[in-house]
Amino acid sequence: MTDIEIARNTKLEKIEEIAKKVEINEEELELYGKYKAKISNNAYTVRKEKKNGKLVLVTAINPTPLGEGKTTISIAVADGLRKIGKKSILALREPSLGPVFGIKGGATGGGKVQIAPMEEINLHFTGDIHAITAANNLLSAMIDNHIYFGNELQFEKVLWKRCLDLNDRQLRVVNTGLSGEKNISPRQDKFDITVASEIMAILCLAEDLEDLKEKLGNILIGIDKQGNPIYCRQLKAQGAMTVLLKDAIKPNLVQTLEHTPAIVHGGPFANIAHGCNSIIATKMALKLGDYVITEAGFGADLGAEKFLDIKCRKANLKPDAVVIVATIKAIKYHGGVAKEDIQQENLQGIENGIENLYRHIDNLKNKFGLNVVVALNKYNTDTSAEIELVEEKLKEKHIPMSLVEGWAKGGEGAVDIANKIVELTNKENNNFKYIYELEDSIKQKIEKVAKNIYGAKEVEYSEEAISEIETIEKMGYGKLPICIAKTQYSFSDDSKNLECKGDYNIHIRNVEIKAGAGFIVVLAGKIMTMPGLPKVPAAEAIDIDENGEIVGIF
Repeated sequence: MTDIEIARNTKLEKIEEIAKKVEINEEELELYGKYKAKISNNAYTVRKEKKNGKLVLVTAINPTPLGEGKTTISIAVADGLRKIGKKSILALREPSLGPVFGIKGGATGGGKVQIAPMEEINLHFTGDIHAITAANNLLSAMIDNHIYFGNELQFEKVLWKRCLDLNDRQLRVVNTGLSGEKNISPRQDKFDITVASEIMAILCLAEDLEDLKEKLGNILIGIDKQGNPIYCRQLKAQGAMTVLLKDAIKPNLVQTLEHTPAIVHGGPFANIAHGCNSIIATKMALKLGDYVITEAGFGADLGAEKFLDIKCRKANLKPDAVVIVATIKAIKYHGGVAKEDIQQENLQGIENGIENLYRHIDNLKNKFGLNVVVALNKYNTDTSAEIELVEEKLKEKHIPMSLVEGWAKGGEGAVDIANKIVELTNKENNNFKYIYELEDSIKQKIEKVAKNIYGAKEVEYSEEAISEIETIEKMGYGKLPICIAKTQYSFSDDSKNLECKGDYNIHIRNVEIKAGAGFIVVLAGKIMTMPGLPKVPAAEAIDIDENGEIVGIF
């Protein structure tokens, strides 16, 4: 059966029953039908003094284009923990419509380990991403309206971009204001995908509604004719934007197919944004469960680094254990095996590609000082010889590994890793540290991540990047954390350099200040903040049948 058929053939519990499993009462729920709800703003406040549960971060090896199943493993682990009698809860990101209709498909897990209702979560869900899109574009409209009516703030350069939650490369550079009307100022503009919008980052890093409004007011939207910054608060836009986001800031409660509670909230990409669900959702989950399973997007060089250096620093969090997801196909992919041959047994490909996994383990264990376990996400094309070789290689490095069969067996296929996680979270030798200090210069931060995490020999800067760094430091923002945007497929900034053998440099082409979100975006290589669709997009297979049932989402 397909994922969507498996989900439909599973009887879900009403969301009120799921809430009871983590002691959320009905007064704290805002229902969106039978199986979805938002959790009220005060639910965290009344539990603020309650002891936190254990925080388990799920990250991964550098992925193949279809991903390695971090969400699938996260759900399997949460279900597996319930199987062994532990009170677990998930804290995950919301899917973006871009990948759903693009190349990756949905982001609700797969097989017998899914969050549900699958179609609704993958599509409009509770409208959070639409609200972010509206707030983003309201600000754009107010900027251009201000310029139309005399430009009192003396905009010389508009920095704020419009957004859309779809992959559309045609919108990467556009010309706007071409109607020819009096007072309209034509200019070149750009669109980002919504999950790369600064408002998405702000929503995920805000502590509460007041903090959200303050951060929105701090968004840098332009430069005036004297070279001074112009902020959102000068347009008085933050109030209306907060109104659009008043429900979006509330975390969403759903369930797994095995009825484990799941909080799903916020969805920034990790290759072009910071890749973590909201601080509000994670902190809420820590008060509700004894084990909180959360994930960070793409490989550990991106999502995990940003989770640890940005989110954990901001929210004063520390993971008790890290799960690194690997697959046989990804190991071979990074060992030089061609995509068309990746499903064939190839032990040499594993010998070569396991170096990628070793580097992620080393980064998390020795650079960040965290306890790690490898989850080998089993596919039906994996051979016994390949699995045994990976297990043998990790045993040589004294790294615990678990073969996870959640896709086929549900939580039962994750009991072993659940037991290993319980053991790991009880260890004392968890010496968490950041890769850089906020007091470091912007260049020092970039170079520490590039050299210590990516393994680069040097960092090369464009003239524009050097100029932007100088400007940002002069403006007083030099002590903010950095969010590097680069390809997810490689430790390097070249998506084709999969094996990363020999020396390579990281190339910084631009640097942008996100004053509202409170970090500095560093653009490396050819990364785009508005993705494009593949030649054959997933959208071609998505349809609705004569019974009104959605088909084709995977």
